[in-house]
Amino acid sequence: MTKKQRALLVQEELEKLYPNPPIALDHKDPYTLLVAVALSAQSTDKKVNEITPALFEIADTPFKMGRLEVWEIKELIKQIGLSNTKAKNLKTMAQQLLERHEGIVPQTFEDLEALAGVGHKTASVVMSQAFGVPAFPVDTHIHRLMQRWKLTSGKNVIETEKDAKSLFPKHTWNKLHLQIIYYGREYSPAKGNLEKDFLTRRLFES
Repeated sequence: MTKKQRALLVQEELEKLYPNPPIALDHKDPYTLLVAVALSAQSTDKKVNEITPALFEIADTPFKMGRLEVWEIKELIKQIGLSNTKAKNLKTMAQQLLERHEGIVPQTFEDLEALAGVGHKTASVVMSQAFGVPAFPVDTHIHRLMQRWKLTSGKNVIETEKDAKSLFPKHTWNKLHLQIIYYGREYSPAKGNLEKDFLTRRLFES
């Protein structure tokens, strides 16, 4: 089976399993999605969803977030990893949005990645899920599965993203990155029993 054939099989099987994959992070608009994704670095979506209701009740706009002190933000997010750094970044990000973009989340990769605490993956999630711009956010789970399925030889997420974009049709990117994440969580965890990983077996059974 060629790499292109494996990619097509992956796409077909994931479409059967997850025809309408939801965004795992709870949010109500581009700003709350941006904050949630930034908080999810080195943390689980489940944990982020546990803390964001209290955070967003107090600060669900850049204006409200910008009025908080860093220690106040940290108190609200202290249950997740890197809370010190993330609290500082949320404060700075809010101020940047107000100063540069009138409090509106920008709709370009360049402007998003210029915000505090926003890397390429975070910007890609926001562009794809908030604004519908084709993007293929690659996290460690997608990187791991793309390697397991021999769809990339990339040594990092940047190279894997490039390979994913070359293999899969552009119109599938926004849904497919979510589908791969859900498959990894349900069928192919990084550690533990891989007996459920039927897709990997199908790809290499012949």
